[in-house]
Amino acid sequence: MQKESLLKIDKELIENLSELIEAKDTHSILTIFANLHPADISEIINHLDKDDAQYVFSILDKNLAVEVITELDEDLREEILAKIDADRITGIVDELETDDATDIIGDLPESLAEHVLENIDKEDSKDVKELLKYPEDSAGGLMSSDFVFVYNDATIQTAIEEVRKHSDEFEQIYQIYVLDKENKLLGFTSLKTLLTNSLETKIVDVMEEDLIFVTPETDQEEVAEIMEKYDLVSLPVVDNERRMLGRITIDDIVDVIQEEAEEDISKMAGLIDDEEYSHSTLKVSRIRLPWLLVSLAGELVSAVVLSSFQASIEKVIVASFFIPIIMAMGGSAGQQAAIVMVRNMSSNKLWLSDAAKKLFKEFRVAFVNGLASAIILLVMTYMFFSTQLNFSFLLSITLLIIMINATMIGATVPIVLNKIGVDPVVATGPFVSTMNDIVGLLIYFTILSLFYIR
Repeated sequence: MQKESLLKIDKELIENLSELIEAKDTHSILTIFANLHPADISEIINHLDKDDAQYVFSILDKNLAVEVITELDEDLREEILAKIDADRITGIVDELETDDATDIIGDLPESLAEHVLENIDKEDSKDVKELLKYPEDSAGGLMSSDFVFVYNDATIQTAIEEVRKHSDEFEQIYQIYVLDKENKLLGFTSLKTLLTNSLETKIVDVMEEDLIFVTPETDQEEVAEIMEKYDLVSLPVVDNERRMLGRITIDDIVDVIQEEAEEDISKMAGLIDDEEYSHSTLKVSRIRLPWLLVSLAGELVSAVVLSSFQASIEKVIVASFFIPIIMAMGGSAGQQAAIVMVRNMSSNKLWLSDAAKKLFKEFRVAFVNGLASAIILLVMTYMFFSTQLNFSFLLSITLLIIMINATMIGATVPIVLNKIGVDPVVATGPFVSTMNDIVGLLIYFTILSLFYIR
């Protein structure tokens, strides 16, 4: 089914569900859900208002609730869980894999979390308590302690029996890990290897020993980069003694990649405390206002620059008409370069030793783009604004200079910020925007004053 049709169905379902929820028509709602994937049900619930979402989740049977709850938006999930009976939460958590159970329990009030931990499977409770010790955005916070392993004296037959034993318990089984008697990771083997070798074959004879692993303290962004770089579907997590602690699977990393991308976008906009983002107007205001004030201060400086060239503006009124064009083109060029640099630095594709080469490339790109824009501006101003040819020519040259300058500022600022230990994702956007406005105006009116205004 194509994405467009899915979105259309979701919209229709939400409209229909609103009426069914109001009528408390449980049977009809569950009939609709019977033909939907749990992820689609989660998406629908995410689009309902809080009260309707709580009602819809409350009527799901336990098995469906288990599959739906992990896909809900975190804020909505917390609000739903706050209204659910403790025993129902316990029943749901007891069916989850340990990494998902840890996420849910970590969001519960302390007393409720303790109740759940006391009443779920004892082994799972122990594993969850261990996972809760790690930061949420670390490999330890991401990993699941559910994994299939055999010891190094096992055969292929033993490994197959272990897979069968855990097939219902574990949602994904990508690899079978091979440990020694001290639980140190020695290697791994794939399901394909189990199926293509004789049952009597020793597991150590067919296991892969070229291991890539992380420790629990590894940041989730680094974990995502490792799995992307080496095309991994599962990544083992070990302690400093290389003892196996758990594994991180690709479905967890997809969520991390999306989360990191959203976080970077929020930071570029100045929303550095996006973890506090909520429905509260005051909280949202506190997050946004400081960065708006930074921009306001910068634009006040721009106003001072403009006022210092008042005589020049009065002599060439037409020059003021093109301020928005000059500023917008410079700002766009600067932001493009800044975003490219920040993205490369965030994904470790840019080393500081390569900075000069990257900056020179940005200069070449800026020259080509600026020259093309300048030629178009020259033709358009001369033909449609009836300006003098020398003014149109000077305006175009100014645009070229400003675009090159803005691009170099946009490309350089993230590198400098990173060098001095400031997160370029947070500071680049407001800093580049404000700096380009001020410098762009100075360049524009300085050139006009020197070469045109007598």
